[in-house]
Amino acid sequence: MKFISTRGGSAVSGAEAIVRGMAEGGGLYVPETIPPVSAEELNAMLSMNYPERAAFILGKFFDEFPQEELLSELEKAYARFDGDDPAPLVKIENGLFLLELFHGPTCAFKDMALSVLPYLLRKSCGLLGIKEQVLILTATSGDTGKAALEGFRDEQGIKVAVFYPDEGVSKMQKLQMATQDGDNVDVVGVKGNFDDCQAAVKKIFRSRECEEKLREKGVLLSSANSINIGRLVPQIAYYFSAYCDLVSSEQIAMGDLADFAVPTGNFGNILAGYYAKRMGLPIGTLVCASNRNNALTDFFRKGTYDKKRPFYRTMSPSMDILVSSNLERLLFEISGRDSALTIERMKALANPGRYSIRAEELKELSQTFYAGFASEEDTVECVYEFFEEFNYPLDTHTGVAMHVARGYCRKRAEDVNAEPRPMVVVSTASPYKFPQAVYYALTGNDVKDSFKGIKRIHLITAMKVPESLKALRYKPPRFKTVVAPDKIFEEVLNFVG
Repeated sequence: MKFISTRGGSAVSGAEAIVRGMAEGGGLYVPETIPPVSAEELNAMLSMNYPERAAFILGKFFDEFPQEELLSELEKAYARFDGDDPAPLVKIENGLFLLELFHGPTCAFKDMALSVLPYLLRKSCGLLGIKEQVLILTATSGDTGKAALEGFRDEQGIKVAVFYPDEGVSKMQKLQMATQDGDNVDVVGVKGNFDDCQAAVKKIFRSRECEEKLREKGVLLSSANSINIGRLVPQIAYYFSAYCDLVSSEQIAMGDLADFAVPTGNFGNILAGYYAKRMGLPIGTLVCASNRNNALTDFFRKGTYDKKRPFYRTMSPSMDILVSSNLERLLFEISGRDSALTIERMKALANPGRYSIRAEELKELSQTFYAGFASEEDTVECVYEFFEEFNYPLDTHTGVAMHVARGYCRKRAEDVNAEPRPMVVVSTASPYKFPQAVYYALTGNDVKDSFKGIKRIHLITAMKVPESLKALRYKPPRFKTVVAPDKIFEEVLNFVG
């Protein structure tokens, strides 16, 4: 399998795409062809466990990796997760399910891919004969950073630098990053929001001057963000796994359609579902759920993406994003893989800050996607009511998705011609990662201390507290640096030495 850039250029191998992270000219790598999964292959996946399913899907894209070795590495990665299944599907009631993706080392869905990426990068470097040190440069809205730090901690030949919006993550997310162990990691706060972090990091990837300065130090640049195809592909696997679990538990028959609702910020998680559908997985609708920063909702409803809008800090901070990077991959696909048009639209996004798609493209999107958003009040109400009804505490991001999913289901129920379909809400984080916000949603009361919040949520819900979060209470912060966005590369050079 070869990979091509959304902005044109020659095809590269999977190993090259993983190591580079971002293509030349700022494009994103996509598979040269989207590999199909036949009905027979999907049937065969029913009897597989999660690592086997993930290895099968990854093998469709990265065929230069030995399948047995890939499976072995996935088994090791997912052995670090709580429980027997890294991505359990939980039935809430008839027709409603939660796909729990928060049982990994950092209690968020990013672990599903970032537990695997170190192997993919290490193996890719070996296949390409790369001897230089690799620097993983990552912008984070809270979860990717910690998952990357944990995944690459003390990996030989690899350093990890994470930049996060200093006032734009939860206290628990910040503490997770600031206390990170490892001799090869650096964590830096940035004055601004996630879009400022992401723009500065992308600028470094596109800069020849930055590349040359790092090469002089014997360093190659790569990414752990979902701009890296090695981050995106492992996420496709859990859509296949959830569908197989629906069939295995006799909730649906093989071939029946299922809908998925996804809390969406940078568009990587839901894009993985789109690729799964393109590969042949019987997905009906992908519900794109946004918080108050609802640029994506407007895009899917009106066909115009406009980043020139107010930015809001919300109780679902991992979704506080105005520029969704992975949307470029979707634009490339619906344009008929027109790289020139994709470049034109990305230039328009940079200046004046908006672009529009054609009417036929918007119509095509409406056949796969439904978009909606939740206000802060909607999110609080949903988390509260869901716990009252089902005794299940949602984190605030999943609360956003649940609110939008229920709105979609009500609308679908009004259509007398619509056949019932199961709704799978993708649950992206443990409620204990956002204890103050979740405690407020459950009780209407504030708590200033994160660990008191955890204790009080546990008393209310009896949900098990992850050991990794408990341990943070007595860990002193290692990283306290905060810089302006234009000082990020200076900090990178200081880090690599």
